[in-house]
Amino acid sequence: MSQTPPPSRRDLLRPIEMLGGAAIGSIFVGLIVLMVTREIQLAAIAFGVVFIVVLVALAMFALAMKPDAAEFEEIAEEDREGH
Repeated sequence: MSQTPPPSRRDLLRPIEMLGGAAIGSIFVGLIVLMVTREIQLAAIAFGVVFIVVLVALAMFALAMKPDAAEFEEIAEEDREGH
């Protein structure tokens, strides 16, 4: 059994933050499209497209972030252990 500490609350909630951000953006766009066009199908399509685009963009930004000192130490420790 490994002795790794459990993930922090921030690490556990990061995916929920991404989903929430994508949902907020897509709801906004969906409502704007619905108010302008009065077509539910078009608003649903806009909602889905914006949700996916924002979710992918947020995930790519999260991957592009530079690791901090604690993450560098964890990476070095894993390299020493050979994982």
